[in-house]
Amino acid sequence: MHLVHPLGFKIDEKSLKRAGLDYWDKIEIEEHNSLEEFLRKYPPDNHNMFFATTKGKTKYTDMDYSKMEEIFVLYGKETKGLPEWLLEKYLNAKTIRIPMLPTLRSLNLSNSVAIITYEILRQQEFKNLQETSTYFDK
Repeated sequence: MHLVHPLGFKIDEKSLKRAGLDYWDKIEIEEHNSLEEFLRKYPPDNHNMFFATTKGKTKYTDMDYSKMEEIFVLYGKETKGLPEWLLEKYLNAKTIRIPMLPTLRSLNLSNSVAIITYEILRQQEFKNLQETSTYFDK
């Protein structure tokens, strides 16, 4: 997971515990001081990078993620989304959207991340994920 500052939330231990994120220690996190810094390190044209936006030209399910090794999906702030300059540059080639009712402005950020992430995982046949529940096998 890449986090780009400034963040709209705290990632100190107390805040993470309060949010119930008991899996935080299992995630590799790379922090970036700015979006520009992130894009210099990971240029979109050299990576499988997609920009999730309500203005996206392609439905997230119409992309073929099945053979991609490393995939970046960038999400903007819940209040404003991704910067306009970025969307203008990649609007036709790298933007994806989640279909929704025309009367809605956008979906909750965490829901959007979950929806798109699980579509990518589904297309990759849930590689490296647990196949069956072991809860009731005890």
